[in-house]
Amino acid sequence: MTTAYVSTPAGEILLAANGAALTGLWFAGQKHFARTLPRPLPPPGDAPALTAAKRWLTTYFAGKRPSSFELELAPEGTPFQLAVWRVLLGIPYGEVMSYGEVAREAARLLGRETCSARAAGVAVGRNPISIVIPCHRVIGADGALTGYAGGLERKIALLKLEGIDLSDPFRHGPAGNPT
Repeated sequence: MTTAYVSTPAGEILLAANGAALTGLWFAGQKHFARTLPRPLPPPGDAPALTAAKRWLTTYFAGKRPSSFELELAPEGTPFQLAVWRVLLGIPYGEVMSYGEVAREAARLLGRETCSARAAGVAVGRNPISIVIPCHRVIGADGALTGYAGGLERKIALLKLEGIDLSDPFRHGPAGNPT
């Protein structure tokens, strides 16, 4: 396990990797900061996954559309959290999904009939690989920009960077389908 700090237009970010795979991406000081890492934090290093993540972030903050699938990801979580994070990976750049929609899709992936939006919201908030696993693209059913572990101001900045009209965030419809 190795780490690296990187400066971005949205603030300083801590990256963590287990060599080939990215295991963490947190804004400095965010809620649940580095919660999956041992203490003391692993030492700084130059793992291939960290180099790839830095390149991905540079592309992202340049306003381009890098795919999350360009990176090898290895988030640590419960089966339910992993299902929710898999749903988040399916939200296209520049589009949003409600917590309820995330819950329904996670339930489907897990073979369940239902899942609560609140439970999905808790899993979204514990996403250990922010931005790349795009938890900032999840909003309330009424379009409200509810919560973000990295801070609501950052969520707004990331959504604006992706060209989302915050006065009508669902203009593309659920899960990126034009209405």
